[in-house]
Amino acid sequence: MQLPTCHPGFGPTRGADGIYDIVDGSLELRSYYKIPRIQALTENCVAHNGSLIPVEGKDVMVQAWYQGGFSVFDFTDSANPTEVAFWDRGPISATDLVLGGAWSVYWYNGHIYSSDITRGLEVFSIDDPLVNEAKKVRMGTFNAQSQPSYDR
Repeated sequence: MQLPTCHPGFGPTRGADGIYDIVDGSLELRSYYKIPRIQALTENCVAHNGSLIPVEGKDVMVQAWYQGGFSVFDFTDSANPTEVAFWDRGPISATDLVLGGAWSVYWYNGHIYSSDITRGLEVFSIDDPLVNEAKKVRMGTFNAQSQPSYDR
């Protein structure tokens, strides 16, 4: 089911990322992260496939949001995640809720790769002090579902 969950009527947690800490071997909820931009009721928007960005000593992620585009956020302080960068693709329709937008978004060897449901593959580069060091990290085969470790 597609929903426009990045609209205030859905609240701050529905369609958001839950951020947890591991404490004594158990997960403890610390906060939620949801894009801070309000999307139209004609835009499907919910946290979807994303990946970690290899920033040493930090917890940084790139997250797909369907028609909300994608966001890069720092959740090192798990109780207070903050957006670092974003790209908002805009609505596909001004009158109807239709499926579209960033299905998946992944960081790989210095770039952000987004598979857009209606537009295909899109490749982005960002210039931000927090993630610029991550551009030096090189990985071989990448499977985002495994969230691999990396070496500098």
